[in-house]
Amino acid sequence: MPPEGLALLNHAPTVVAEAALRSCCGSRRWVRRMTAHRPYPTLESLLAAADEAAYDLTSADLDEALAGEATTALADRGNLAAHTALRAAHAAYEAKFQHAFVIDLSAAGPAEALDLTLVSLHQRLGHEKDEESAVTAEQLRRICRARLRRLAAATDLPARGYRDLRFPPSSAAGSAPAPPRASPGGAGSLTPGPPRGTEPTARRYDGRGRWTVPGRA
Repeated sequence: MPPEGLALLNHAPTVVAEAALRSCCGSRRWVRRMTAHRPYPTLESLLAAADEAAYDLTSADLDEALAGEATTALADRGNLAAHTALRAAHAAYEAKFQHAFVIDLSAAGPAEALDLTLVSLHQRLGHEKDEESAVTAEQLRRICRARLRRLAAATDLPARGYRDLRFPPSSAAGSAPAPPRASPGGAGSLTPGPPRGTEPTARRYDGRGRWTVPGRA
């Protein structure tokens, strides 16, 4: 039996599944492909399909996905000089490549994250555009896998573009809505949560083709 979140993704209406998958990757082509290939019997099949879709992204698809990413500050570790160097390196990176720096830190502990990020930033600043595009695409693929793992384990489907649309809706009429969930950590990723534009509010999918707001008739 697939994990609860994966079962929900398999059975959700197309619009809900697409919105949920946009919280994992901002490429519309990736999202459409992942939605069309449902159902996924296991987490492994979901991740394999995600890898295949990621490898097929064009430069334009990658640009679209990166436009939704934002650099997130690391935990407050290290001294002031290290964090000052980190901010300067981020600024130089974004000025050169015109997109946020993304890195998967799932294998790094909090104490290592700052050093690994600084080292990677300085290395990647020396890349030409084509070389850095390949490295960025690989890092984004890994980050998407981490987000999909969280999605597959969830008990509802947060959906990008519908401001906390959730599936399935509450089964009891008039029952209190579930509280918004905090953005999950990203397996050490420098872009831990979903892409920009996914902040939760209290709108829900009611299972009958309507978007509802708790407290309104």
